[in-house]
Amino acid sequence: MGILRTNTISGIGSDGPVFQGVAKFDTQGYFVPPSGTTEQRGRGRGLFASGSDGSATNSIEYIQISTQGNALDFGDLTLARVAAAGGVSNNTRGVFGGGDLLFPLTESDVIDYVNIASTGNAVSFGSLSSTRRFTSGCSNNTRGVFAGGYDPAFTNVIDFITIATLGSTSTFGESTRTDGTYFSQGLSSSTLGVFGGGYGGPGQVSGIDFITIASQGNTQSFGDLTVARHAGGATSSSTRGIFVGGRNGTDLQDVIDYITIATTGNAQDFGNLITARRLLNASSNSIRGVFAGGYSPDLNTIDFVTIASTGDATDFGDLISAKRSVSGCSDSHGGLS
Repeated sequence: MGILRTNTISGIGSDGPVFQGVAKFDTQGYFVPPSGTTEQRGRGRGLFASGSDGSATNSIEYIQISTQGNALDFGDLTLARVAAAGGVSNNTRGVFGGGDLLFPLTESDVIDYVNIASTGNAVSFGSLSSTRRFTSGCSNNTRGVFAGGYDPAFTNVIDFITIATLGSTSTFGESTRTDGTYFSQGLSSSTLGVFGGGYGGPGQVSGIDFITIASQGNTQSFGDLTVARHAGGATSSSTRGIFVGGRNGTDLQDVIDYITIATTGNAQDFGNLITARRLLNASSNSIRGVFAGGYSPDLNTIDFVTIASTGDATDFGDLISAKRSVSGCSDSHGGLS
């Protein structure tokens, strides 16, 4: 026998009380009806696309973030490339922008997309405003933002797309960190996009900047990472952002930092990765942050943390092949909560 619990009673209809909110059942029976909307159920898939295993790859792999295990084949990008680091997504589409064609070394402006809930090959979406590699991505359920990169000089341009449509990017603004937007990493809440670390003329930087995703304009200062570094990974819940790994000079980093996205200030120590590495990337289901690939040399490592806590990463499984410079996104990251 179950007891129906609901958030609110909005009134009395002709057939009795009218209930609103997510219904939950307290029951000792074997069947518990699922809560939430159809769109909220079945989510939690993370994608890792492209990268280098010695040559440019077009592969897309996927995991179910709430479980543990090895990645599975999803399909292929429209174009094999390295460092398509601008991965953005809403709760249905994953979009990947830019990258390197590697041999010969040529930056790309290609944007393509997949439907995250299915498997299959990517489809052309449009183009970035310029060819570039190692651009940072962040998104909410409406907009995807691509910031910075190298084209073949450091660029501070910020572009955006409307994820549900197709087409080329529109101008958003510029990063005020003109010396450190290459190899930066992005994360988001539904309101703010945050970019941390990077590399520029003086070397790696520790700066963290932010934008308001629904508006347009230049970045503003947020704070600093605990260690200046570039080529790390980043992901988030709706309230907390995580920056992981990277390189400081010749030193590979295993550091994990966190910020509270709604406030500004310096990052704090969270814990450590299983393996110090650079050129990794990340995805999340807003509960877990998952970090895949990297260079130490090339790794197939996947590890994870619980975003709301602190502590060292735990082994999740393996990518299909060892590679660096993958792109990450998911259907349930902090910008979609």
